[in-house]
This record gives sequence, structure tokens and C-alpha cells, in this order.
Amino acid sequence: MIASTAMAQQVEAEAVLPIGAEAASQGDGIPRVVRARSIASRQNTAQSSSQSGAQSVQDAFPDMISKEVAQAAPAPKPTIQDWSLENTQKLIAVIEGVDTEGLSSQDYDLQALKTAMASAPSPELNALASKNFIWLVEDMRDGRTPMEARKQWFVEDPDRSRYRTVDLLEKAVVTGNIAGTLQSIAPMHPDYAELKTALAATPAADTKKRKLIRANMDRWRWLARDLGSQYLMTNVPEYQLRLTVNDTIIKTYRTVVGKPGRTATPQLAEMVSGVVFNPTWTVPQSIVKGEGLGAKVLNNPAWAKRAGYKATKHASGWVSVVQQPGPGNSLGRMKLEMPNKHAIFFHDTPSRHLFKNANRALSHGCIRTERALELAITMAILGQGASKDEAVKIATSGKYTKVMIKKEMPAYITYFTMASDIEGNLSTFKDIYGRDAPVLASLDKPRVQNRATTSDEEVIVIENNPLAGD
Repeated sequence: MIASTAMAQQVEAEAVLPIGAEAASQGDGIPRVVRARSIASRQNTAQSSSQSGAQSVQDAFPDMISKEVAQAAPAPKPTIQDWSLENTQKLIAVIEGVDTEGLSSQDYDLQALKTAMASAPSPELNALASKNFIWLVEDMRDGRTPMEARKQWFVEDPDRSRYRTVDLLEKAVVTGNIAGTLQSIAPMHPDYAELKTALAATPAADTKKRKLIRANMDRWRWLARDLGSQYLMTNVPEYQLRLTVNDTIIKTYRTVVGKPGRTATPQLAEMVSGVVFNPTWTVPQSIVKGEGLGAKVLNNPAWAKRAGYKATKHASGWVSVVQQPGPGNSLGRMKLEMPNKHAIFFHDTPSRHLFKNANRALSHGCIRTERALELAITMAILGQGASKDEAVKIATSGKYTKVMIKKEMPAYITYFTMASDIEGNLSTFKDIYGRDAPVLASLDKPRVQNRATTSDEEVIVIENNPLAGD
């Protein structure tokens, strides 16, 4: 609030944002500059009027004073709240039952909380209970697995902003609904519930299976709680892609994914912004130069024409090769426009026989999709980029056409080694990239505090070779 030096004064204020400080109005802690024009009390106004006749505005308001007053951002909410005995007992009950969520009660100060209750209420109890509640929020909302154990995981989870820790802490102690507040940030996807049921049914002695279930429950916590009303989700080790609309899987497609090693498909959450029908393929230099394709296209024009390749030799001697649209194009008849720093996208392939293979980790990282033209047309319709008739006409034209969709659709590239298969049965899938081991190992280690929220792993930009594995 702007301070006023006297309640009797009239204050006329106008907010002036300095250049580059637009974010200040968003409550980020940067003060806004406010110019307050204080109108001095009008003394001797009648006398002045009688002497000079009609007054000017300047005469009427002789002492215009321009002041700069800093407007502070709202005070941040406290990270320590007052805990009653009743609320503390509820917190203890949550911790004692947290193993059902795939977490471990040993990660929290259970005994210390029970001891602190003897002297409650106290500042010590408030600090201890608040700290443990915050740990529960972090583990339930973000996942317990530290970032260094999430191999090739590049998803930015929006839930830290959507469900702020201090807001949840305040809500829990004010309402007294400790368990309900924490459940409000648990994953909503049906697979999480399936895994939770499986964990409850698995004997404590079967530690190997229980750890695998817990690891995959935690993977759901790595993702956004709200995945959207319609989205694509592919589970890499399952070799399957699902199209979900209003919580219903309406289509499933077999996939071919990256080979293990540097061409392994990373885990991403990106937005599909368009559909490219009848795409061209700009051939990577590793193939143009490294495998001699450039020279072959230049020296054998008849073969190049049949294969759809066009080569350009630049003044510097550098050769570029582009494969034109057609039935033999290495990207097939469509690709989904999905800009990302990894250069990963979904596309068709002329080598459709590969979808019959049991092992389909064959590509250079991008995801080849079965019945890709059906998927492309469906995406164009759902995104309202084209009607069904328009999409079919574009797809069968043979001409390169990019259809931008009005409603971008999230695409999640995930890695679950235990999940519901396309028949709806909870199944296990081969850990083709060896990504389970670090997650499982982290379950045996103490909980990591002050965890990183983004990966510092190398971003491997995929130089897509859709011919790999043919």
C-alpha cells in the first residue's frame, strides 16, 4: 500500500513501471516506483482569489510535490506454521501410512515428532512438523528420486508452481485436513492407482517386485499431475503410443524407438504444434558425407531420381541432400511438428515391416509410428487445423503441406518398466536402456534434501536417420 503522510491530504497516484521491470507488477519482489502527487492544503485561497481574480490551476495548487515511494511486494508466506496437537497427530498418521504411496516412513522424523508432542505447543514442534510436511509435499508432488538418478529425463514439471509448498502448508494447518491436502497432489493417472493396488497386494518378502513397483510409482510423480484433456503418451520400453482424449485412450500405435546408447530416446514433455503431410527429409551430413550419399546422388542422377533425392553442391564444395515427398521418403507420409532442443519427433516410415519385430529399439532416437497417416489426420482434426475431408485431401495430394493446429497437444515420452499394457493389464517391460538401476538404487539410500529440479545431463541432439534398422 502507498503510505500517506496525512489522512486529510488528497493523494493522486499514478504507477510508473521502469523499463525492464514489467515483472514487478506480478509480485516477484521487485518494488514498483509510484509517483504520488500530494496536493497541499489550500491556504489563503480566498485571499489570493480576491487579489488576482480568476485563478490558474498553478495558482490554486502552488506546492505540487512529486515523490517516489517504493511499493513492496506481498510478504512471502512462512515456511513454518503453528501446529496443534491434533494436527500433529494427523501428520504422524500420514507418515506411518506413507508406505502405501510407495514412499518410506523412515525418510521422516516420526519418532522426533512423537517426542516433541510432549512439550507441545512449542516453536520446536512447529519447526519440526512444518519441515516434515514440506518433505512429504516434495516427495508426493515431485517424486523422491534425485535428478541424477533420472537418466535422460528432461521434463520440466509445472506442479511446483501450480501447487506451491507454502500454500499447501498453510492450507493443511488451517483446515486440519493434513491427509487430504497431500492426496490432492498425488498423481491422478489410473496407472498410479493400479501400481498402488499392486504394491498393497505384494508380500513384504518380495522386495524386488516391491521396489520395481515403487520406482514406477515415483515416475508418475515426475510428471505433471494434470496431463491435459487430450494428449499423446508413448512408453518407450513398451513400444507403444497412446492417444488419450478426455481420460479415454481412443487409439494405440506400435512404435520404433531409439537404439540403446547415444541414440536412446530421451524422456520429454513437448507440445505438438502442427502436422506435416508428405514431408521432405534433409539428410544429415553424417550420411551425406560420412556414408557417401552426396557423391552417389551427384554421380548417379537416374538412381537419385528414383529414390527421390535432390543434391545441391554449394560454392564452398559443401553438398546438401534433400529427399522429396513420396512413398519412398524416409520419413514416410507424415511427421508431427514438435519443436525441441533434442530434435525428437514422431514420424511415419516406409519400412513398416519393422513394427512386427518384438525388439523395436532400432532408430536414431526419433519415434516411428504405426498407422502414422491415421494419426496425422486425427491430430489435424482434433487440433482443428483441418476437417476430415481437408486432411484426407492434403494427405493424398503428394505435396508437402504443413497444417498448424489451433490447439497444441502435449506429447509425453515416458519410460515405465511396469505399467498397464494396451489390454489394460499391469505388465512389466524390458529395461532396454538400463534406466531402472539408478532409480532402484536411490530407494535404498537416505532421502536427498535440497534436490535439483532440472537435469544437468548432456542434451544429445539427434541427427535423425530414419533408415536405421532397415
